[in-house]
Amino acid sequence: MTPTPNQLGRRRLLQTAAATAAGLGIGGWSATLDDETDDGTGNETEGLAGDGPYVDLYEDSIDEVVLVAAGAGEDTPGGFGSGFVVDDVVVTNAHVVQATAEVELQFTDEQWRTGTVLGTDVHSDLAAVEVDGELPDPVDGLSLADTDPSVGQEVVALGNPLGLDASITQGIVSGVDRSLPSPTGFSIPAAIQTDAPVNPGNSGGPLVDLEGRVLGVVFAGAGQTIGFAISARLADRVVPALVEDGEYQHAYLGVGLEPVGPQIAEANDLAEAGGVVVRQVTPESPADGVLEPADGVTVVDGAPVPVGGDVIVAIDGEEIPNEDRLSSYLALETSPGETIEIEVVRDSDRETVELALEERPDVDLP
Repeated sequence: MTPTPNQLGRRRLLQTAAATAAGLGIGGWSATLDDETDDGTGNETEGLAGDGPYVDLYEDSIDEVVLVAAGAGEDTPGGFGSGFVVDDVVVTNAHVVQATAEVELQFTDEQWRTGTVLGTDVHSDLAAVEVDGELPDPVDGLSLADTDPSVGQEVVALGNPLGLDASITQGIVSGVDRSLPSPTGFSIPAAIQTDAPVNPGNSGGPLVDLEGRVLGVVFAGAGQTIGFAISARLADRVVPALVEDGEYQHAYLGVGLEPVGPQIAEANDLAEAGGVVVRQVTPESPADGVLEPADGVTVVDGAPVPVGGDVIVAIDGEEIPNEDRLSSYLALETSPGETIEIEVVRDSDRETVELALEERPDVDLP
């Protein structure tokens, strides 16, 4: 897809406006000068060069970040977002590439390249795109972090918010193990919450630490300085499968869960609130016949709560305090076909049951 003259004109206008704002010091930006510059009086003065961790990080990482444009088709409205290179493949969101087989990619050299969509996974909202032809120099790819980020850790988001290309915003990790809504009916687990400003167009771009390691793939902004990114650890599992097979299979348990708060603990004579109660079990799912669902409902303090049912407190020795942690564990530590050990509280007694995970069933998207 070749950009129209209007698109190119708008991009040049934005670049010129940004350069003008920088030169005037608008919005807190300082001018970056050459080693020697004219101060307006004809005298040569020593220039000011931008430096600092964000400047260095930006210069080291921004060439790996791309603008992703998906063309409008019969069933797709078209749009744009961000992406970044990992191992010669562009990683972005599934909702950015939509249902298209090809997208257009623009690196910081301002040249457009066609990209072939190798695979998408709607459950994690990730996509892998192969760049047709050679990557521009000096692109050599970012690396995905193999550990979870720390709450309070400094991060930056790189991408193209509102079409403003090659942008950087700064913030911290505000939370981890968040579950994000998904049109599939299954939540996106293990997500990162950040206060780094993200806007439409940032989707698919990298959330990186100050070493330039990708902590997450930006998913969405919710306003009020709340944004979310898909865990790099999840991306590291999904993307290679998209490159190799065009799809990724998620582990499937087949239960409906509810966190155990004080009301559920009281109604079920539990010693303490914690874990998740099995509210229902999907017929013919891996949990069918292994886990016991709630068999009734009672009212505590005016609220209906489930009675009976297993309370999951640990999986493979890993404590499960809530549903978000259970979803994250299944997504990051297990695969279909594996057998896991689930520790439950059943009829006031603790016991361990074994369960063989299966592939998540196909879903019909709205």
